[in-house]
Amino acid sequence: MNAIGLSTFIRREIERFLRTYIQSILSPWVSAILYIVVFGFIVGSRISLIDGVKYIDFVLPGIVMLNLITASFSQTSFSLYFQRFARHIEEVLIAPFSFFEMIFGYVVGGVARGLVVGIGVYVIALFFTTATIVHFGLFLFYAVSVSIIFSLLGLLVGLWADNFEQLSILNTFIIMPLTFLGGVFNSVKMLPAKAQFFVRLNPFFYFVDGLRYSMIGIQEANQWIGFIIIFGLIFGFGGLVWYLFKIGWRLRT
Repeated sequence: MNAIGLSTFIRREIERFLRTYIQSILSPWVSAILYIVVFGFIVGSRISLIDGVKYIDFVLPGIVMLNLITASFSQTSFSLYFQRFARHIEEVLIAPFSFFEMIFGYVVGGVARGLVVGIGVYVIALFFTTATIVHFGLFLFYAVSVSIIFSLLGLLVGLWADNFEQLSILNTFIIMPLTFLGGVFNSVKMLPAKAQFFVRLNPFFYFVDGLRYSMIGIQEANQWIGFIIIFGLIFGFGGLVWYLFKIGWRLRT
């Protein structure tokens, strides 16, 4: 393994989002504050307890997960696409890296940004809620594993996109809607039986529910199904990204 080269690659990816901290870090933190104030205090004051906890504490894990997903996806998708657009992806391709090392470098950058944003949202929430972490190990597992999933998905979009507009298509029309429909702002028990069935087909429901269980101890989904989905997506997306890097799809011209 090219340890020196890989550490340099990772440092470059991390420094890239730190240089644009207003857009990459501060912006999602401000959005999270608005979510907490609007949904937590204004809406939450009119909603009774959910499974014995305040509404603001119930929705906080979903807000953390939403920002974590968006940050990790945006990091890798934009990074890879911009390198293709500026045509300096060749510098990475001719460097003494294996395909796994290239992917690993991008993913670590995505996970780092996801954790910075997600943990930052949690710290901000301490000033507004009784934010807790009941199972720290599970909290770390869901935060890192979901960041890996969407970092890999970001690489797929970064390979596929032909312009900057296409980078936001998946986030706008798939990621955001499925996240909101995955139980971020409501309990699945609030929905009709037929709607609950469709919610349980949504993988984002298991991401949000898993993080919620790790933070406040409330669980509505089958945890083992969530584990299967998470590991399946990691290996599925990881294998696909590795294969596309190997054949040079949209990388070599």
